[in-house]
Amino acid sequence: MSKLRILYVASEINPFLKTSDVADFVRKLPQAMQERGMEIRILVPRFGLINERKNRLHEVVRLSGINIAVGDEEKPLIIKVASIPTAKLQVYFIDNEDYFQRKYVFHDKENRFYDDNDERAIFFCKGVLETVKKLGWAPDIVHCNDWMTALIPLYLKTTYKNDPMFKDTKSVFTVYNNSFDHRFEGDIIEKARMMDIDDSMLAELKTADFQGFIRIGCAYADAVVRAEEETSESLNAILNDLPGHKLDATEEEDVTERYFNLYTQLAG
Repeated sequence: MSKLRILYVASEINPFLKTSDVADFVRKLPQAMQERGMEIRILVPRFGLINERKNRLHEVVRLSGINIAVGDEEKPLIIKVASIPTAKLQVYFIDNEDYFQRKYVFHDKENRFYDDNDERAIFFCKGVLETVKKLGWAPDIVHCNDWMTALIPLYLKTTYKNDPMFKDTKSVFTVYNNSFDHRFEGDIIEKARMMDIDDSMLAELKTADFQGFIRIGCAYADAVVRAEEETSESLNAILNDLPGHKLDATEEEDVTERYFNLYTQLAG
């Protein structure tokens, strides 16, 4: 059997940025899978807190230059790359001047949630898949982490389902307790739409909130993982209703083994 190719997508990764448990998870699991013989790629946003000089990020010119549509607007996609010093892992960074070159992650200096965090998430999800196409690297599994990655399973099942790069790709969506109370304004359905997607497929997003992103990620992923033992009532309601593949990764022991088995099972 050839090496399984696993793409990890998240909002953060140690040592470049840590605001939640996502950063540690996405640092440890890819290395564990690489040590088991899997081929790994990692994609995260290049938030402004990430010091490019200190972390030795540099632009990958051959991957940059695409425009990504978010509603009626098109924004240029810039791709940067860096290596994790203590591991043989490369991390690709999705960047855009309007969305990511700020001094803060999801909240401004007054701790107000950015009104365009929905657009930033949509740009990121679309940008990830276009970057993978440009890489010419067909993943067997795309492992999406947290709400910011929630649209990727939908896009894989619709716009990209017949693309040779993704025709056999399965998705995993891991849910964390990183909720927010903000409700987005504007037409989020229009912003998220892509080719071969009608409005009914985006219906879960109509609430324009954290739960909407989680519900759509869960609806289209091939497997859903609960990352933390204690989740909110609203998250429990979503997770408990799910059919099909579910994995509870809250116990420390054998988590790596369970993910390894999940990946190999999904890849067939």
